[in-house]
Amino acid sequence: MAEADPVTRLPVGEPVAVGAAPRPERIVLEGDLVTLVPLDPAAHGDDLAQAVTGPGTEALWPYMGAGPFPERGPFLDHLAACAASEDPLFYAILDRASGRAVGHAALMRIDPANRVIEVGNILYAPALQRRPGATEAMALLAAYVFDTLGYRRYEWKCNALNAPSRRAALRLGFRFEGIFRQAMIVKGRNRDTAWFSLLDREWPQAAGAFRRWLAPDNLSGPDPQRLRLSALNAGRITGSDLRRADAADLPALGRVQADAFAGNRALLGVEPLPLLTPASTVLAEHEVWLAGEGDDVAGALVLDPEPGHLTIWSVAVDPRRQGQGLGNRLLAAAENRARDLDLATLRLYTGEPLTRNRDWYTRQGWDTERIEPLADRRLVHMVKHLA
Repeated sequence: MAEADPVTRLPVGEPVAVGAAPRPERIVLEGDLVTLVPLDPAAHGDDLAQAVTGPGTEALWPYMGAGPFPERGPFLDHLAACAASEDPLFYAILDRASGRAVGHAALMRIDPANRVIEVGNILYAPALQRRPGATEAMALLAAYVFDTLGYRRYEWKCNALNAPSRRAALRLGFRFEGIFRQAMIVKGRNRDTAWFSLLDREWPQAAGAFRRWLAPDNLSGPDPQRLRLSALNAGRITGSDLRRADAADLPALGRVQADAFAGNRALLGVEPLPLLTPASTVLAEHEVWLAGEGDDVAGALVLDPEPGHLTIWSVAVDPRRQGQGLGNRLLAAAENRARDLDLATLRLYTGEPLTRNRDWYTRQGWDTERIEPLADRRLVHMVKHLA
């Protein structure tokens, strides 16, 4: 949010804590499917050379800064230069099942003072392409950048003609920013560069999307990858004007949740469940969609996508905006979100004494599924199946 300079009255940027971020280090990042380790030609060269050099590998290299490599010798020389570099800083991607190197990626254009960093030089061997491990590798690097190093901005740049890379950026949660025309000359050809970014305040929701997509029950079973990462990272719901929340919305989210559910205390005799969870945890653990901009948030829709159904964790409407149809809009958005995620079943729970809420859900086509007794309350679980 822009602010005005107290002397000139001209608009200036919002204040930011001053201080450099640490530079990334040659460390090990362990996942369930892959492990990222410092690139080492002696340890990884043979695996990578076998997979990405020689006849038939030319399609891996058109948008890379080097290559293709018809023979392994020049490739190994190139790999040695990559391993020696500090920026870009290269990591080999190891398949945990086989222990073999199946690709590499780098953190680059490292700007600790402004806490900006880019991911690039991404090379996937055929054994890693379109595999869950490729996605996990990107999740591990992003988590390292934001959660460990504390960077503010994470960039993805690619040749504007590289349609697969542009789709990948959006799928991974980056936002398209524009085209830098004639930005580079690569291999004697012009390169217009497409820019994408992911910000620290957007990371909690993107991290949640990675977590849901990489969950074992989403990657296995009778309908693997039921939840699509591109859909999980969508910035809008079809047919709705709700927007995805980010960390800048935490005060407004906490306020609308507190105001919306405060009136239920007397009916329940206990603290309403949504108020037992801090707004920061809600943002980290759930999908959060908001009605309104800035501090003027009129309502919040909090969702939990799972491979078999979509759970509505809470529907919150500012009491001053109740009776204007916003609750119905939020419920309709939840149904559209389920459709966007290719899910046909919605679930929610509410307190047994909240008969007004239960009647409202029933009028919207919801059925009572079961009543769950807890130590301090009774929850009514409801379900709706979409046509």
